[in-house]
Parts: sequence; structure tokens; C-alpha cells
Amino acid sequence: MTSTPGSKLADLPQVSRLAPELRRDIAVVSAVLPFKVNNYVLDELIDWSAAPDDPIFRLTFPHRDMLPDSMYQHVAAMLDAGANRAELRAAVEPLRKELNPHPGDQMEKNVPGDVEGQLSGVQHKYRETALVFPANGQTCHSYCGYCFRWAQFVGISELKQQVDRPERVFGYLRAHPEISDVLLTGGDPMIMKTQLLARYVEPLLEPGFEHVRNVRFGTKALSYWPYRFTTDPDADALLRLFERLVAQGKHVAVMAHFSHPQELRTEAVHEAVRRIRNTGAVIRAQAPIVKHVNDNANAWATMWRELVRIGVVPYYMFVERDTGARDYFALPLHQVVDIYREAINQVSGLERTARGPVMSASPGKVVLDGTAEVGGEKVFVCRFLQARDPSKVNRPFFAAYDDQALWFDDLKPAFGRPDFLE
Repeated sequence: MTSTPGSKLADLPQVSRLAPELRRDIAVVSAVLPFKVNNYVLDELIDWSAAPDDPIFRLTFPHRDMLPDSMYQHVAAMLDAGANRAELRAAVEPLRKELNPHPGDQMEKNVPGDVEGQLSGVQHKYRETALVFPANGQTCHSYCGYCFRWAQFVGISELKQQVDRPERVFGYLRAHPEISDVLLTGGDPMIMKTQLLARYVEPLLEPGFEHVRNVRFGTKALSYWPYRFTTDPDADALLRLFERLVAQGKHVAVMAHFSHPQELRTEAVHEAVRRIRNTGAVIRAQAPIVKHVNDNANAWATMWRELVRIGVVPYYMFVERDTGARDYFALPLHQVVDIYREAINQVSGLERTARGPVMSASPGKVVLDGTAEVGGEKVFVCRFLQARDPSKVNRPFFAAYDDQALWFDDLKPAFGRPDFLE
């Protein structure tokens, strides 16, 4: 269900019981940022007795502070004046572009090309990894408010990344033997029917693609619609697809997004995890740390324990990216470092596999290993887990401590140096 000026969202019993000002906030904010929620999230994941402070409610439902106040007031005035859908769309399109819809130089530096020109729907930021955005996978079962891919969902064609012709993707992969990992992303590739999804992965089993060893699927379906892997009409076909990939020597990784332990409490998600694991695929879990949802160590420690118990590998704790509703969700980096350290200290070695806190910034994936005092100066201790320049990977560097910093771009090299890796 999508919130639009003409939607029936307010007719839902759970929503109709919310305070009028909350319902108004939902209408105003969802006119700018995408909002979609399904019955599984509404009925199984949100504790409505705790709303609006329930973490899954905060994760999925719009809040007034997701927009700058001037932007909120402008859109609210238009709605109050009875603006129609076309008028509202024309007004909010430039507002969306003010919210940094594609952070990290995604469109400027990540999109490769071939003999025909720019290769739409592919990103090749790191030497070994190519991201593919299938045209039919450009939505999700439900939306997270923090999603850094939100620009895919607002209907502005120039902001959308999607593959126009799959054969060009395979031509590019064949010509680049350094690529070992292909990540299908979106949106969510698990929104696609298995027959369509297979078109993007089965060619990788043909001669000429032996160098592509790992096939990843970035998805929120395990959290928001686990039935995709259990009772959907083509759920069995999807699992057979995983099995074929594994049987022919590909490592299959389901890159699942779990933001809070509440997403792990249903039998539906447990059954979905069992079925995926039985195919030989591995499930790895990742999410950003965000205010109002999981900004405490106990939430992460509890989630990591439960993930390992059911057979999922904790993979990343990300830092909220500088896009969309970042100002609502972001935490100062020093707080994120403290929460990660406190959470890691609560769990066993098998539950400590989540790397973090990690920022997917323009030059690469930067992990904050902690804070320290070096030469009399307080610093953040950092490393590149991945980088556009592979020679930077795993080299430690120091950033000057800044208790206001929210993102990599807020940091400056320590000791007055001109460059982090001088």
C-alpha cells in the first residue's frame, strides 16, 4: 500500500487510531519521500500499543522531522490548498533533488560504459564487484525510511538506475574478468517473479563467466515478506534457482537487511531462512544504525545473537548515508563507535562477524575502528574495507576527532595533514 494524496491508508484500523497530527505528518512527508507498507509489516512486526515509538513503526512510517521544516511547511500548505496530484508532483520534484538523491558519486563515478556508451543500471565502483539494477526490480515489498535508494521509487526517470538491455550487462561482465562478484540490487530483486530474475543470473552459468564466482541478492524480503521464500506461487522455483547456481559452483549470498530484532520474531522468517539455507545459499545480514530504531547496543547484540542462532551471518553495521531523511536518522560518529563497541562486547566470537561502523563513501567503504589519542591528538582510527583504488584497502589512517561529524565528508585528516593516506 502506497501513501499518495488519494490513498486509503487512513482507512486502515491501525492508522485511523493514530493522533490526527501524526496522520497529517504521514500525508505531508509521503508526498516527498516514498512510503509503502504491507500487511505483514502492519500485522506482524509493528507493536501498535507502542506506536509511534515502536521501532518498526519508526522504520517504515514517515515522521515530520524527515523533511526540513521549510520543505514540510511548503508541501503542507499545498495539500491544505487542495493541490491536485499533477500540481503537487511538479512542486515536490525539485525538492527531492535537494535531498542528495544519489550520494557517494554513484551516478558520476560508479556507472561504467561499453562501446555503446554509458551502461545504465550497472555500477562498477570496486574492482571485484558489479552491481546490477534489474528493470523489473525497482520497488520493494515495503520501504525503510532510511533507504539510501529512495530515489529509485519516486518516479523521476533521471534519478532511476535500471538495466535497459540485460545482454549489455553480460557483455560487460564477459569483458571484465576482474569481476568476481555480481550483486543484484534495486529496489529489491526479490520483488521480481523467478522467471524474470533467472534472466539476470542463469547466463552466468554459461562458458565465459567462470570468473564470476559469487552471486549476491540484496533484499529486504526476509524482513518484510518472508513468504517470498515459502508460500508465494513461485517460491519453490526461486529456491531451485539458488540450487542450480550452487550446484554449478557459484557461491550464492542472500544479503538480507535486518534492522531490529523484532523482524526476527515470526515463524514465517524462521521458515524462510531454513528453506534458503537448505539450497546451499548463505544469508548475510546488514543494516545501518539509525536513531529511533536501533540506536542502542542491546538491540544490535540481541539481533546478532538471534541471527546466528537461526543460521544467518552478521555482516555489516552501516552508518546512515547522507541522503533523504538523513537528518532524522543520523547519529554522530562518536556515538555510533561507542554503540558498536558496547554491542560487540556483549556477544560471543561467532556473533562478532558484523564489521562496523562502516561508511559507504565516495572513495570506498570506510570502517571506524574506534577512537584513540595519538601524539597528543584525539583521533578516529579508520581503514578502507573497499576502495576505488585497491591499494588503499586495509591501510589504517587517522581522522581528527569531531563530535559533530555524521559522515565521512565531515571528517578531516589528523595532525594537519592534507590527505588521509599521505
